[in-house]
Amino acid sequence: VQLVESGGGLVQPGGSLRLSCSASGSVFSVYTMNWYRQAPGKQRELVASITSREVTNYADSVKGRFTIYRDAARDTLDTNARVYLQMNNLMPDDTAVYYCNAHFAVTDYWGQGTQVTVSS
Repeated sequence: VQLVESGGGLVQPGGSLRLSCSASGSVFSVYTMNWYRQAPGKQRELVASITSREVTNYADSVKGRFTIYRDAARDTLDTNARVYLQMNNLMPDDTAVYYCNAHFAVTDYWGQGTQVTVSS
């Protein structure tokens, strides 16, 4: 299973970015999809998650600013199903490498990460 992130970049405080993570349809059908981030010198932290039944959860630091959502996979062979992280009102503390994660039971898959830098 391959997860591929895109959408990171440099943005000014108060700006917006949308991250995208593509995965196979077989993953989307049962896995919980998560976005994590890791800032320099800090531990990786869970930012947002969405279950296969569309239940979402957010870290307190991003509630009201970030939204996670997913495209429905057309079938288990769909290789272009995506999960998104819409990030609004970005702040310098949001600067980090953002990772897409697919989790089910004891199995985890990770993307390569995409850098988000919030700076004026």
